[in-house]
Amino acid sequence: MNARISATDRRKPAVLTDFDDTAAAQNVAELLLHEFGHPSWTDVRERFRAGELSLKDYQEATFLRMRADKDAMQSYVRAHANFRPYFAELSAFCRAHSIPMCIISQGLDFYIQALLDGSGQSEIPVYAVATEFDGRGRVCGYRYDFAYPEAPHLGNSKALIVRRFQEQGHHVFFMGDGRSDFEAGEVADTVFAHRQMAAMCDEAGIEFSPFTDFGPVLEAIQQYMAALNGG
Repeated sequence: MNARISATDRRKPAVLTDFDDTAAAQNVAELLLHEFGHPSWTDVRERFRAGELSLKDYQEATFLRMRADKDAMQSYVRAHANFRPYFAELSAFCRAHSIPMCIISQGLDFYIQALLDGSGQSEIPVYAVATEFDGRGRVCGYRYDFAYPEAPHLGNSKALIVRRFQEQGHHVFFMGDGRSDFEAGEVADTVFAHRQMAAMCDEAGIEFSPFTDFGPVLEAIQQYMAALNGG
């Protein structure tokens, strides 16, 4: 378990997890782009990977040119994506103990909600990019409700959401995998990381536990609650 947990920490936990490649076993955004994206989307992705575009700009450019409507994309997500093992068990434990569990993502709300609905987890709150659709059900715009007022061009901030939960008196457990997760990892109380985020945390000297599925997260939450209740 992450060493940031202290025996004197009496804050109730909150569980915040990234979505693509973390809560979901797949990068669901890319799953949709492979199936419905305009042929130019891979060129836009290369510009993003080269640092020429922000994640916000990459998503806006690619999803505005999708060759499918909302219903078709949500159906595809429900048929082809899945949550990592022990996600449902963690959700059930959190629900039974009134522990907030949320998805925080720079991805798009409609595809996140599709997988939640399809797996019977509709009640889990989502902090993500709010997608706007036209009368034909095609993506036509975006809203960023969780961006720093002084930096709206960067899109939603996961660190901002982590801090909000901490200000409400929570010990935040955070799971992530990518560059956009690192800022949350810098401020979260307990961190589970894999892929690029794990390498960035390691380089920055930020303590984290390796993440492959939600089994160790569930165990850590159970141990934390036992300590909190004097067990």
